[in-house]
Amino acid sequence: MSGEEFVPLSLTPMLIGVFAAIACALPGNFLLLRRQALIGDAISHVVLPGIVVAFLLTGAIAAWPMMLGAAGAAIVAVVLIEAIRRLGRIEPGAAMGVVFTTMFAGGVLLLEQTDTSTVHLDVEHALYGNLESLIWLDATGWSSLLYVQALMHLPVELPRIFLTLIGVSIFIGLFWRALKISTFDEGFARTQGIPVNALGMALVITAAIAAVAAFDAVGSIIVIAMFICPPAAARMMSNRLEGQVAWSVFFATLSAVLGYVLAGYGPLWLGAYDAVSAAGMIATVSGLILAVAAKFGPCRSRTGAPQAA
Repeated sequence: MSGEEFVPLSLTPMLIGVFAAIACALPGNFLLLRRQALIGDAISHVVLPGIVVAFLLTGAIAAWPMMLGAAGAAIVAVVLIEAIRRLGRIEPGAAMGVVFTTMFAGGVLLLEQTDTSTVHLDVEHALYGNLESLIWLDATGWSSLLYVQALMHLPVELPRIFLTLIGVSIFIGLFWRALKISTFDEGFARTQGIPVNALGMALVITAAIAAVAAFDAVGSIIVIAMFICPPAAARMMSNRLEGQVAWSVFFATLSAVLGYVLAGYGPLWLGAYDAVSAAGMIATVSGLILAVAAKFGPCRSRTGAPQAA
């Protein structure tokens, strides 16, 4: 494929997929080590009804209403989980499962009963996103990267997820030491004056922001996969936290690029005529990478968390 075809048709969706994958994988490393990996799954379920309600109230898909809607849904979820746990006297995991699946189902029902024909918000986009449609129509080739006029017409999802990735990276960088200490030894972290509870909440909020920013473009399937698969595969490649994070970024990037290419060209190479979902293929590739790492990774047979330093 020449630059005249690749840049307008494939460059921006591929970059959006890469940025979304990395933005979810970075906090996913710490959630995994804290045995909270399913929080990423939970977030992707909870944000859907919040986003739909925000759309119903504003009539538009915009970043801030989506964030506020997702935050409101998260608060409702926490309150419901605690109420079910206390009133029903059941263990927290069961309460979480009931609330998350119920809220996600409620979000799907709201979508089915809402007129979203003018925006990319429906059941299909909630699951798969609209990655393939995020093309750069004003680009004519690689030279378009140098023209301000062309850059002004980039899909809005690209700068949004890029800024989200920058924000997530800044958070991880600023609180790296505190996150590392509190992840491996919470008791010692408290003696050092680290606000463990507040830091844990900030980590979850950061993960939620990444999930909401990625949700519109890539859907819940990629969000769930990227929170878990790259960090889990990276855990089997290194016993050092720095190495794990680096491997997770590599695996997230590889999953996004290879998955997008295989979604578009894989069926053609096999003699089929139609492409498949990019989101589904990216998630599938991330799962295959995890399977390969589980089989051949140098740290696959070791237990315990990576070394803190």
